Amino acid sequence: MCGIVAYIGKREAYPIIIKGLKRLEYRGYDSAGIALLDKGDLNIYKKQGKVANLEEFASGKNITGNIGIGHTRWATHGLPNDINSHPHYSNDGELALIHNGIIENYDILREELKSRGYSFVSETDTEVLVHLIDDIIKTEKVELVEAVRHALLNVTGAYAIVILSKNNPNQLVAARKSSPLVIGIGEENEFFLASDATPIVEYTKQVVYLNDEEIAVVDLNDGLRILSITNQDKTPYIQQLEMKLEALEKGGFEHFMLKEIFEQPRSIHDCFRGRLNAEKGWVALGGLKEYEQKMINANRLIFVACGTSWHACQVGEYLIEGLARINVEVEYASEFRYRNPIINENDIVIAVSQSGETADTLAALELAKSKGATILGICNVVGSSISRITDAGSYTHAGPEIGVASTKAFTAQVTILTLLALSLANKKGTISETTFHTMLADLEAVPDKVKKILDSDAKIKEIARIYQNASNALYLGRNSSFPVALEGALKLKEISYIHAEGYPAAEMKHGPIALIDEEMPVFVIATKGTSYEKVVSNIQEVKARKGKLICIVTEGDTQVKDLADHIIEIPDTDENLVPLLATIPLQLLSYHISVFRGCNVDQPRNLAKSVTVE
Repeated sequence: MCGIVAYIGKREAYPIIIKGLKRLEYRGYDSAGIALLDKGDLNIYKKQGKVANLEEFASGKNITGNIGIGHTRWATHGLPNDINSHPHYSNDGELALIHNGIIENYDILREELKSRGYSFVSETDTEVLVHLIDDIIKTEKVELVEAVRHALLNVTGAYAIVILSKNNPNQLVAARKSSPLVIGIGEENEFFLASDATPIVEYTKQVVYLNDEEIAVVDLNDGLRILSITNQDKTPYIQQLEMKLEALEKGGFEHFMLKEIFEQPRSIHDCFRGRLNAEKGWVALGGLKEYEQKMINANRLIFVACGTSWHACQVGEYLIEGLARINVEVEYASEFRYRNPIINENDIVIAVSQSGETADTLAALELAKSKGATILGICNVVGSSISRITDAGSYTHAGPEIGVASTKAFTAQVTILTLLALSLANKKGTISETTFHTMLADLEAVPDKVKKILDSDAKIKEIARIYQNASNALYLGRNSSFPVALEGALKLKEISYIHAEGYPAAEMKHGPIALIDEEMPVFVIATKGTSYEKVVSNIQEVKARKGKLICIVTEGDTQVKDLADHIIEIPDTDENLVPLLATIPLQLLSYHISVFRGCNVDQPRNLAKSVTVE
């Protein structure tokens, strides 16, 4: 979850690393640090808080040098403070190391190193690793890269590391296992290393994604070398970045989250561009097409995901079971791997993740693979771990999502799952041709309908102003709108710190109704459809308890309008596509409430964008 940036080349490293850390700050913002090697001097600056704090701290100090490493931290072991910030360094000051991940056996290693005379200044697991590498260099008389390799053979856990050494002033050594690391290749043996491509795209389009248990050596004189942890040389596979630099800027919006909410007409369109044609009546997900018959014949489809992606999968379950009549189960990846699930070769396990690096989701895939199941992936980031480990998959093409609270990634995932449901249903013959064509046309119209909802932003902002000081909130929905209620509650919790819960509307009577009073806002998705009258009854129950009703309704609705305190209209669409529209006003409500409360919208407390630790 932490962010790593490193540079070696002919330019000054500091401005490149600082800019890179700012781009990676969504991965963690508890503290930040940098180490620079300049004419034999290793200068390390670390500071609790945002990268801006580090920048201010380093001002006026020696920040020269053409080799350096930088880190922005999401704390796991040890409080977020100056001492626990990365980089960590060896007792003699010869080595500096940055790390994303968790060293699980750090306690045992720490005690062993203490017995060898090493002293520890931090509470982190990372400091163990830099001392272990130093100890191997000194006791076994080996070079840095060999010491790193030996050390990693003794480490249990996840890591992406970069290490520099005063004794190797022309070299950086990096390695990864279960945490992402990408190497950008510049000109004349110039290299950029980072947790993802966002700090790199400004300087080069050529990248190499490290695989698990690979070590990279980048050298000013010898270029790039990759070897396995077992000391086998590997041939680097160079890929071209498709990311655009302007996608990483706010583009005039106050926050990335607001920008990404307003990007959804484009991101949803990009998801289905080239994948459906309503006029000609076809839909095709190229990466999954050859597995469609296997999905139809499968014992079950098991979706594994975390957080917002889990909610998208819940929507997918309603769509695939309802349209294609295929058995679907949705699992929290973090629970799936630990409950000894029953999996066999007739199951298909589909991982859904924005980053493609979610540690629990990757571990669930590894488990499914070991049981003989077919494993597929749906993710946003090209070259990510999920895209490389799976048998096949589909990219959402949503573009970079910088705001920690996921918005366009959710609607992109739901779009892909809708395409999959329609394709399977058409192939299996479980929906009529008329229904199929109608739904394709309705899906093609979704981007324009999202634009129309976004035109109501000013009205939604005024509703948000009224409820900015709420202590609790309830979100209700039925059928595929139930996961939308869950997602709406999550958004409010994440960025405004208001306690919120999502429920199936009918379940309100089984407990949550006890909480409702004249102070509680209740957000209800009450669009027309098969459960409309039931939802109206639930709205009546809330009104009888004096709850404040904010209802999302289909344009032209009059029945709910007479009951609710506020309504937000969305365009009419097929009932199955309501999640793509109803989500938008809930995102805007959460955003504006958070702004009114003075919260950090893009970097909410205790959270990070890509959860690469368990």
